[in-house]
Amino acid sequence: MGKPPPFKGDCQSAASVLLHGMESWLSTFWSHLHTAEGLRQTIEVGGISLMCLIIFAETGLLAGFFLPGDSLLVTAGVLSIANGDRPAYFSPWELTAALTVASIVGDQTGYWLGRKYGKTMESKPDTWWYKRRHLVAARDYFAEKGPLAIVLARFVPLMRTFVPFAAGMGEMAPTRFLRWNILGGILWINSLVWLGHVLGGTPLADQLHKVIIIVVLVSFIPVVWTAAKRLLTSPPAPRT
Repeated sequence: MGKPPPFKGDCQSAASVLLHGMESWLSTFWSHLHTAEGLRQTIEVGGISLMCLIIFAETGLLAGFFLPGDSLLVTAGVLSIANGDRPAYFSPWELTAALTVASIVGDQTGYWLGRKYGKTMESKPDTWWYKRRHLVAARDYFAEKGPLAIVLARFVPLMRTFVPFAAGMGEMAPTRFLRWNILGGILWINSLVWLGHVLGGTPLADQLHKVIIIVVLVSFIPVVWTAAKRLLTSPPAPRT
């Protein structure tokens, strides 16, 4: 008795279900990471190891652009100090040391990927995890700010993911990039974790969602400022 013919329709249906399930999981995961309670649960369960992984992925892998950065650091800082019945989950010194290393290694990875695969990514079509416009914006930002962009991009969502990659594409000298990378990593991690640590000892610790909203809004100010500046200073389009 021969083998039954393959059911192409069934395979396509299974692939569609799998893709839908993956998209649904990613959507749920994204929502979980971008709420105060979700962040708190993630940090409490995953600890410093998971936070290091998130920071590394956000700064080193293009697909990590959607991960929380600023809000994660502030929330971790809040949880690093006891307040009322809530104990301190981490030592702020161990926390900043581990996350600083993760952020530096992440940027170095992004830089290396940019040097090795940058030209290939320029011609790659858009996907759910890669948008060419983000890379173009990062290259423009790097061209405008120079090496200082390595530091400033740490505080700007999306830019901190794509600027190291753009620096690698531009073949910035490795030792020069490393110096600016270390400076940016130290400033970014320590400023936000210690900000959260200070807030964690105040009544604002019980209104973490408001703190996160403020931090996110402030982090987007440079993006809005840059866009407005380009819009106002760009020459008018010639009339036809």
